[in-house]
Amino acid sequence: MALTLYVDTARWRAHHKHVLEQFPGIVPVCKGNGYGFGHERLAEEATRFGSDILAVGTTYEAARIKDWFGGDLLVLTPFRRGEEPVPLPDRVVRSVSSLDGVHGLVGARVVIEVMSSMKRHGISEQELPQLHAAIEDVRLEGFALHLPLDRTDGSDAVEEVIGWMDRLRAARLPLHTMFVSHLKAHELARLQQQFPQTRFRARIGTNLWLGDHEATEYRGAVLDVTAVAKGDRFGYRQQKVASDGWLVVVAGGTSHGVGLEAPKALHGMMPRAKGVARAGLATVNRNLSPFVWAGKQRWFAEPPHMQVSILFVPSDAPEPKVGEELVAHLRHTTTQFDRMVDR
Repeated sequence: MALTLYVDTARWRAHHKHVLEQFPGIVPVCKGNGYGFGHERLAEEATRFGSDILAVGTTYEAARIKDWFGGDLLVLTPFRRGEEPVPLPDRVVRSVSSLDGVHGLVGARVVIEVMSSMKRHGISEQELPQLHAAIEDVRLEGFALHLPLDRTDGSDAVEEVIGWMDRLRAARLPLHTMFVSHLKAHELARLQQQFPQTRFRARIGTNLWLGDHEATEYRGAVLDVTAVAKGDRFGYRQQKVASDGWLVVVAGGTSHGVGLEAPKALHGMMPRAKGVARAGLATVNRNLSPFVWAGKQRWFAEPPHMQVSILFVPSDAPEPKVGEELVAHLRHTTTQFDRMVDR
C-alpha cells in the first residue's frame, strides 16, 4: 500500500514536445527532488528528447546525476570560495556570480550570472570592466540572467535583457550565448530576432515537467477504516470525534511531504481571506487534508503521521474501503512518492 504518482506518459511527453518546439535550445532543469519525479527519471527523459545539457541545482546533485546523463551539466548555484570540493567531470559547467568566483575557477567552464531585477546574486554593471580581464582565465560558456516571475511595476522582461546585452557589448564582452529564465516563447523569439548572433537558451523546469497538470496524479491507498461514533476518543492525543463517521488511514505522511506546505505569495482579497480562514481553523485543530473522497477534500482527523495520514469521513459520505485509492492534491516539489506508475 503506497502513495503513488501516476503518470500519463504519452500526454506528459506530448507536453515536453510542445515546450521544446516553443523554446529551441532549451536547457531542461532538474533540481531539488526532480520536480517530484526524481533526478534519474528526468535525466532519462532529457536524454530521450536529445538535450545536450541538463541544469541541476548543486554540485551534489551533479555528482548524483552524472552517471544518468551523458551531456553537459550546468550547476545553477553559484561557486563560492571555500565550498566543499565535489569530484566532477569536465563536462560540468559552474555558474559564477562574482568577480571573486571567476578568479577562483581558473581553467574551468563557467556561465557568468549578471544581476537582474531579482537582486538575488550576479555581477553588477560597475564590475564589468574588471570582468573583461578575468574571463581570460576561464572557459566562458556564456552569460546568464535570472528574471522575476511577476512584474508588478509594469516593466518589460525583454527590455531588461536588452539592457544587459547593451552593457555587455559596451564592455566588449563576448555575447555568443545568453542563458535566460522566466521568459515567454514570444519574448525569447523577439530577443533572438534582435540579436541573431547570440544564442539564447531558456532554462526551464516547472513549465517543462509540470506544465500539464492533467498528465500526473498522486493517489494514496486506504490502509484501514474504523467506524467511530460522536464522542469517541482516538489517535495520539485522544481527541474526541465530532460526529459519527469513519477514521480512514491513508498512505502518505510527513516523510512524503503530506502536511508540509511552502509559503505562497497571495494576491488579491479573496486568497488573503481564505488564508486567514484556514489559519483560524488550524487554531482549533481543523486542517484540510490534500486527500479527496467522494468529490470533497477531507479533513485530517489529527496531524499527519510519518508515513500515513488519518482522515475523518462523516457518515453522510460513502464508506471508503481498504485498498481503494484517494486522489491527493500535493505539490510536486515537496512530495516524495513511494512508487511511480506509467500508464
